[in-house]
Amino acid sequence: MDKNGTSDPYVKFKSGGRLLHKSKIIYRDLNPVWDESFTVPIEDPFQPVQIKVFDYDWGLQDDFMGSCLVDLTALELGRGQDLALCLRDPAKPAAALGELLLHVTLWPKSQEDKEQYLLKNTKLSDVNKRLKAQIWSSVVTIVLVEAKNLPAMDLDTRSSDPYCKFRLGNEKYKSKVVWKSLHPSWLEQFDLHLYDDQEQVLEVSVWDKDKQTKDDFLGRCQIDLSKLEREITHNIWQDLEDGNGQIFLLLTISGTTQSETITDLTSYRENPRDREIIERRYAWYRLNETASGVGWLCVKVYGAKGLAAADLGGKSDPFCVLELGNARLQTHTEYKTLTPNWMKIFTFTVKDIASILEITVYDEDSDHKVEFLGKLALPLLTIRNGEKRWYALKDKKMRARAKGNCPQILLEMSVIWNPLKAAIRAINPAEPKYMHQEAKFKRQLFIRNVMRLKAIIMWFIEVGKILQDCFEWESKLLSFLGVMAWLVFCYYYEQWMLPFIILLFFARNWLIYRLTVRIKLLYREFMNDPDLFLHNLIRGNPLLIPVDDEDLLAEEDDEDEENKEEKKSLKERLQAIQEVTQTVQNAIGYVANLGEAVKNLMNFTVPYLSYLAIIMLIGAMVVVYIIPLKYLLMAWGVNKFTRKILRPHTIPNNEVLDLLSRVPDDETLLDCRELKHPNEHRRDARKKHKVS
Repeated sequence: MDKNGTSDPYVKFKSGGRLLHKSKIIYRDLNPVWDESFTVPIEDPFQPVQIKVFDYDWGLQDDFMGSCLVDLTALELGRGQDLALCLRDPAKPAAALGELLLHVTLWPKSQEDKEQYLLKNTKLSDVNKRLKAQIWSSVVTIVLVEAKNLPAMDLDTRSSDPYCKFRLGNEKYKSKVVWKSLHPSWLEQFDLHLYDDQEQVLEVSVWDKDKQTKDDFLGRCQIDLSKLEREITHNIWQDLEDGNGQIFLLLTISGTTQSETITDLTSYRENPRDREIIERRYAWYRLNETASGVGWLCVKVYGAKGLAAADLGGKSDPFCVLELGNARLQTHTEYKTLTPNWMKIFTFTVKDIASILEITVYDEDSDHKVEFLGKLALPLLTIRNGEKRWYALKDKKMRARAKGNCPQILLEMSVIWNPLKAAIRAINPAEPKYMHQEAKFKRQLFIRNVMRLKAIIMWFIEVGKILQDCFEWESKLLSFLGVMAWLVFCYYYEQWMLPFIILLFFARNWLIYRLTVRIKLLYREFMNDPDLFLHNLIRGNPLLIPVDDEDLLAEEDDEDEENKEEKKSLKERLQAIQEVTQTVQNAIGYVANLGEAVKNLMNFTVPYLSYLAIIMLIGAMVVVYIIPLKYLLMAWGVNKFTRKILRPHTIPNNEVLDLLSRVPDDETLLDCRELKHPNEHRRDARKKHKVS
């Protein structure tokens, strides 16, 4: 357009006669690269976006270089698309004016906008039908656990190399290959999506991987999703048709985008009669109740704020996932917002009262990929019924705050449970969590487990030093008292005294536990209002501020560990010894977990479990006092030897280890520790300054 053989192009975007965006000017270039990204609201998505290219002339009228249109109804919602648009000039219809390269994504602002987008114009019913098929109505979460009794395709090794294929509508998924196994275990989790105008049948096929020829077919099955109840995790054992064996899946249909559903909090009205029925169902005396589990959990997810921006436009597309054991539910996705309002209510059947509710917020990307935004872990025993409050979201390591502007999630929870059924369940094997995978070898994790084990060993060494000082008569009085106590103990010792001695340790720690709570409660009231505290203290009034024991005992720890991953080359060099080091690392971690569980059990970290242990010790003391030890050993041996005959399907277990498995170790306590809002830290600092 200029005399020197070049142009100074820029681009204007318009919709409905309104200017949406004007690009920068690229001087003296016929192949300009703008590399600009912008997000603009569209009033009417059924009107095309008009694009015009101009040549900039200083002091004169800019020259028109061509135009084109973007038909928004031809785009797939939420999926980016590359466009190559030819520029045209109505005055020169045959002229070649070049082309414009764009990457365009059409996002709905909210779920309501989705529905309005589909129903706005009745004249475009064919367009609506095509677009409606692109908006998923529910998320189907599948955990591929295992398969059994598959046919052997390799006659030499009498084994197979199985993998699975899943198909739901137009979406597909292919699992990893498990080599040389007729009972493969995959432990893979993935999501497929249900659409309004598709057949709700999940097709599953199992294949044998053959490196030389075509893969061999092992069997297939179909699952009718329309017959499955929504918002519940189903354990499905499915027989394979046209083949042998069975396949085990965990399947959940949730994340519905439809309004007026059973999980829609805006249309939910609490019925007191329903709650009375649940409370009667889980009353303490109903041990033979047909209801599964030991309790009932209700979680109301209102919304979140302060989330990190995961998209280029400074926004995110967040959704929330709730996990309790193997049950997994999720909300719908709120598009283009950092303050989503999900307004959902979910219910879970509690199978173990010592379980931890995990809540994770993700960002939905194109092609249904996800990006982590924050996580929260809440033990069921710490839930305060009916309390609506904001909870801080943590990063992946669960030690520091997640990225964003102090990200928080607003929740209200209630849990109703049967204490006797929960106690019986606590001394039985815990339900395995299928998606829990053994930790791989990492240098930092190995060192941390060694340090945890070292702390436990040092405690025994300190006790040994005290005994050694007694033996060496470093303190004559202490040694003399020790000798006399040992002689009296040996002379009067009976078998029932062993649980009694352990009970003495519980009694000591219980006194420390109650005194610590009382002192911290006094300190908290004094920091809130020193004058009122002194007034109440003089008058002998009780404390006015109720504080939970767990909150008082929680200590602030704002240390943020750096996230360092092992380099790939180092992993390759350590590949030969990885299995050995991984086994040693996890064995040390198991011993450390066991030692910390014993410590936390005796320190009343989880009071319910500590009181349960005390009741068990009192029962053991009474039994040992009444029945001689030799008869107890005989009964124990007969039970062990006849268990397989009398109860062939029971799982062998150790009640003590089962109880300890419910007690959180120190790492779990750090994961569940709540983070304070920065404003709370500043308020505490001002109060301390005021008091001083």
